[in-house]
Amino acid sequence: MTDYKNIFGKPVKFLATDPDNAEAEGQIWYNSTSDTFKSVLGGGAWSSGGNLTNARSGLAGAGTQTAGLAFGGQLIPGALSSDTEEYNGSGWSLGGSLSTARTTLGGTGTQTAGLAFGGYVPPGATASNATEEYGGTSWTAGGNLGTAKYSAVGIGIQTAALSVGGRPPSPAGLVDTEEYNGSAWTAGGNLPVAKRDAEGAGTQTAGLNFGGIINPNARTNTTEEYNGSTWTSGGNMNTPVNSFAGSGTQTAALAFGGLDPFKNQTELYDGSTWSISANLATARYYLAGCGTQTAGLGFGGYASPGRTTATEEFNVSTSVNIPAVWSLGGALVSLRGGTNRGGAGTKNAALLFGGRPNPSTYSGATESYDGTTWTEVNDLNTGRSGANGFGTQTSAIAASGGTATAAAGDTDVEEWNGSSWTTLGDMNVNRASGHGGGIETAGFVIGGSNGPPGQNTIEEYNGSTWSTSPATMSTGRKQLAAAGTLTAAVGFAGYVPGSGFTNATEEYNGTSFSTGGNLLIAKRNLGGCGVLTAALALGGQDPGSPNSVTVEQYNGTNWATAPTLVTANNQVSATGTTSDAIGSAGYVPQSQELTPETTALNLKTLTTS
Repeated sequence: MTDYKNIFGKPVKFLATDPDNAEAEGQIWYNSTSDTFKSVLGGGAWSSGGNLTNARSGLAGAGTQTAGLAFGGQLIPGALSSDTEEYNGSGWSLGGSLSTARTTLGGTGTQTAGLAFGGYVPPGATASNATEEYGGTSWTAGGNLGTAKYSAVGIGIQTAALSVGGRPPSPAGLVDTEEYNGSAWTAGGNLPVAKRDAEGAGTQTAGLNFGGIINPNARTNTTEEYNGSTWTSGGNMNTPVNSFAGSGTQTAALAFGGLDPFKNQTELYDGSTWSISANLATARYYLAGCGTQTAGLGFGGYASPGRTTATEEFNVSTSVNIPAVWSLGGALVSLRGGTNRGGAGTKNAALLFGGRPNPSTYSGATESYDGTTWTEVNDLNTGRSGANGFGTQTSAIAASGGTATAAAGDTDVEEWNGSSWTTLGDMNVNRASGHGGGIETAGFVIGGSNGPPGQNTIEEYNGSTWSTSPATMSTGRKQLAAAGTLTAAVGFAGYVPGSGFTNATEEYNGTSFSTGGNLLIAKRNLGGCGVLTAALALGGQDPGSPNSVTVEQYNGTNWATAPTLVTANNQVSATGTTSDAIGSAGYVPQSQELTPETTALNLKTLTTS
């Protein structure tokens, strides 16, 4: 113990609980509760990131862990993708589409200067020589490869890139290296052995090529290093692998996933030797990756039982990331669809009212939530479905909605004071399945329907009277969602009679509407909460799913993927913020609650082995 203190300057501590701060790094302590010695160690670990919008394999990647790019790939057999998605460190949003859909293509560069080349292209799944350059919003044509190919490795940046190996014609792969200068490809030094389905890292003058297929269908663990003109042998990987992903530099590379048949293994390269690190959570092949050795990103690919949207982040740190996640909360007193369109309160102090448990019943039931348990409190004076709600648990508004005498919507408004409902002055337009937001003394209701047409108006509430804004949305709709305040609101998604589902977003500044970024998936009957610059869209119904599990987050400009719900739900009521949200009712008997991303020290128990 004396030697430890002299070397590290820290004595061994005697503690009843583990420390929770970075000062514990390098510290050894005895935990008297668990009767163990512990410390904090740096190490690599994978954690969950935001899912891709579409499950696909054979895609390419570029960029960094907080500014990633995914493009191309295969959606289902026979269906190739031209989609581009951009990662912001937590979720994916749609970018400009490739000019040509393709799979098993090469890719490299950054999120604002990406490079795509080669790949399988329709018709007939033939090899391509086409190159495309991404400028941050759209793809444009670049110079053609000297040889049409797929399953090649991409290394470098948009203006100084390498295409290494690939196929056809030989099933064993190609020895070819081509160098790109931002406009044209020229021949570089050949690999010592023909390869395909390998991976790469580094730059045009300090490249790394590893793993892959040789001879003609044998996996290899060999590594080659490029100095700008010649390839030489590097250290062998621990395991032969192909169709995997990689990132990093020539002296600090990361390799993960692959085919055998589904691999989750991760290896790190230090310029001479490969070592095994933490496993991916989802074993897969034909995935893509980007980033560095200490901050990598893996996404998509083919996993059991099929293509996946899963994204994982690799970090080397003394702390580990605990990703944001939805979990099941308290059970509702009664299950009902058609609940209030807009929530009241917060995750630990929520209010739920109305609904339609069956086609002939309009419920007035009100439930209060304390973060653990739902409790039935006094009913609405008039049972209603699709009411437009806003406010807090002790001061809420239930406006309009369908009733037994006015199924298409009435103008009735009720106020909740924390214990009972009181009928107030009517709205100007009867509307069901709109969405409310704000607080009791400064609220709004947007969209909805008073029959077949979708409303494009917004009504404002000042605590006593309703007024209709002269501003209108460009798209009238019902079954939409909303978030924000009276002077900074956002309405999104919904159903446009005669047109169907919409992904359109419109922002309201208290005076006028403007167009926002489209959702990734068109939906209706979804939940909405948060503020204009940090809103959530959760659950609902989309054209391909009657009950959706997907969640999207809005930053005031674009929508991106967010952690998915535990259970798919439709006609969900939502309230809270992007880090503290709750979704309730619809067709799930329990509320679903969001826990934000956190970090924790990488604690290790010391043993004598």
